[in-house]
Amino acid sequence: MKTKRISTKMEKALNEQMTREAFQAQVYLSYASWAEVSGFAGISAFLFKHSQEERQHMFKFLEFINDRGGRAKIAAIDAPPADPKDIQDCLQKTLQHEIDNSKSIDAIVNLALEEKDWATFNFGQWFVREQIEEETLVNNLLDKYQLAARGNEKTANLYDLDRDMSAAPQDAPIPRDAKL
Repeated sequence: MKTKRISTKMEKALNEQMTREAFQAQVYLSYASWAEVSGFAGISAFLFKHSQEERQHMFKFLEFINDRGGRAKIAAIDAPPADPKDIQDCLQKTLQHEIDNSKSIDAIVNLALEEKDWATFNFGQWFVREQIEEETLVNNLLDKYQLAARGNEKTANLYDLDRDMSAAPQDAPIPRDAKL
């Protein structure tokens, strides 16, 4: 039996975030399936990979909660939202999910600061950085989609976008980390 080194309030917040990460994984999984049956193998592959990454985030929370003497509680997750209308809708909804997730991570970091829970504050910093990467990545993909969709040959441009996404990285460099 481990000594509990997080507050009950923090334990609850971390468990809620763990469940949110599981939900995010389901959203990406659902969108990946939609993309696959819609004929976008590259977009599907990208989203399937991202679903797995979100599950890894869920496990990070589970391990952290338990390591700090709390108890990770596995809760039911909501069903993913309806399928996107098109690729642009898919990317916009994905971006909004990431923005909402960032706000939730920020709330945990703020609580850790308020409680002077430096271990959780440090743990949360990894996720703050990760969310910057996630938002940047999806924003860049949305920008590429919008450029591709402007052309006269939308079908050809969407094919190019789909092909590019099949090899797209799962992270994006943060400008402040760039080497001069």
